Amino acid sequence: MRDAPPLPSSPGFWRSPLRGPRLTSVLGLVLLVGITVLFVTGLVSYAAYNPDLAPVNDKTPDKGLLGFYLFAWPTNPQWLYRLTQGVHVTLGVTLIPVLLAKLWSVVPRLFALPPARSLTHALERLSLLLLVGGALFEFVTGVLNVQLDYLFPGSFYSLHFYGAWVFFAAFVAHAVLKAPAAVRNLRRLREKGEEGEEFEKGEEGDLVAPAPDPPTVSRRGALWFVGGGSLLLFGTTAGQNFDGPLRRTALLAPHGGAEPGSGPSGFQINKTAAYAGIDTAETGEDAWRLVVTGSVAGRTETVRLSLAQLRQLPLHSAALPIACVEGWSTSDQWWRGVRLRDLAALVGYEDDPPDVLVESLQRRGAFRHAALRANQVADPRSLLALYVNGVRLTPDHGYPARVIVPAAPGVLNTKWVARMTFGRL
Repeated sequence: MRDAPPLPSSPGFWRSPLRGPRLTSVLGLVLLVGITVLFVTGLVSYAAYNPDLAPVNDKTPDKGLLGFYLFAWPTNPQWLYRLTQGVHVTLGVTLIPVLLAKLWSVVPRLFALPPARSLTHALERLSLLLLVGGALFEFVTGVLNVQLDYLFPGSFYSLHFYGAWVFFAAFVAHAVLKAPAAVRNLRRLREKGEEGEEFEKGEEGDLVAPAPDPPTVSRRGALWFVGGGSLLLFGTTAGQNFDGPLRRTALLAPHGGAEPGSGPSGFQINKTAAYAGIDTAETGEDAWRLVVTGSVAGRTETVRLSLAQLRQLPLHSAALPIACVEGWSTSDQWWRGVRLRDLAALVGYEDDPPDVLVESLQRRGAFRHAALRANQVADPRSLLALYVNGVRLTPDHGYPARVIVPAAPGVLNTKWVARMTFGRL
């Protein structure tokens, strides 16, 4: 009678000679640094939406105490959001091979029996389960969002935000429990070298297969393989943050490849006019009007401006990038239009411009309405742009008028603007 095959809970089930404290410790320390940066840049990028300013900006209204850190998003430096979200997305994609290798290296522990040998061990197992589940959820939803093919039910913003807190709480708990052992393992690795068999069977030796298969690659070779995979993903993603030939290297990013056109307006966009449901009859020069409203001292004032009248107002220029939550960005484009603070002055705010609610003509897609803080309105580079790079805006770039604000996420740079309400959100 043949012996029954070993179960995953049996040490004999796992036969790879690569598993062990050395591999796990190196991968764990890389993730310790990388995931911490991911978490911080994610929280900072969320703050860039000014979610505590107005309900239209807040996609996670039930966050409660999790929004304790929110602050008024600055306008300097102008490339701030381009940096934070570019790092967040590019680093997240780059860490995928490291995360998968780390999960592979510790998978025997998910099936280990008994489930808990002590309170500390029980807490470690719980943190590990939350960590694995949270990591897979965050990375999968993040990649789907980057690829503009988000498939999960519900809002990406809220699910990714809450999932990040659950994941990071488990990550911190697991790091606190395991970091001392990881550091000791690396110190012993330096002392005993690559072939420290005694080291592998010491602390955390439960990862070592008691009857391993013959090795086909060294642990160092496995680390080089993981590092090469990360380098490949980095090289095929990071280019989305640049213009010109480098963007064509972003094969795994939705905004890689050639620019969508040529000439002054040939730079990346997110939503086209057709996708947003823009009716050209509404944006014609004779039909379109900008409605500007303000309430000062209990009195409401409204001004309606045609495109010709806007062009007669003092026009100013600013060199600002476009940066999107999916991680892509452009270099500085030259925008020309009316300062937002000058529009606020038209309805009574001569000195200190207030917050503003901006409404778009778009019919489909998120952020048809967006709110900007007073500091964003007051910045002299914040414009209701009519031109870019010396030419009139194209329909896909927001014709007849769009908002452009330094350091703001792309969705707050509202296109196809129809109404601006100052001082009452």
